[in-house]
Amino acid sequence: MGPPDQGDQVGRRTGWKRLATPLGILAAVTAAFAYVGTVDPNDPGHYPVCPLLKVTGVLCPGCGGLRSAHAFITGDLGAALQANAIATVGYFLFAAVWVLWLVRAWRGKPLRIALAPAWWWGVGAVLLVFTVVRNLPFGSALAP
Repeated sequence: MGPPDQGDQVGRRTGWKRLATPLGILAAVTAAFAYVGTVDPNDPGHYPVCPLLKVTGVLCPGCGGLRSAHAFITGDLGAALQANAIATVGYFLFAAVWVLWLVRAWRGKPLRIALAPAWWWGVGAVLLVFTVVRNLPFGSALAP
């Protein structure tokens, strides 16, 4: 039995090297979620207050996101959705895109998600409607 084929080793190294970025992103997101899961944002003093909420009293689309992440990581999906439904949907969307990215990186293909401008406008409109509704009395169920 002879020495391993060097071309094969280089190919494997290159394959693992392609996974470095998606795995690094996963490690960073996991570390952030672990921190938020450990340091409860419901206890005051650990995290800064949203500047928009502090100055104007208006909830931004991200308000409640840390509480949502804490509830999500501790397994309380209902509380996560109540704290910030958009953020909770975003966690699942991130997971789906990350898996797609990992598979494409493994196959040696770049991740290209090209959305038409109408989709971006649609995302902006959803965020705007979410923000307005959660600040109105009838939309208090969307407020953290």
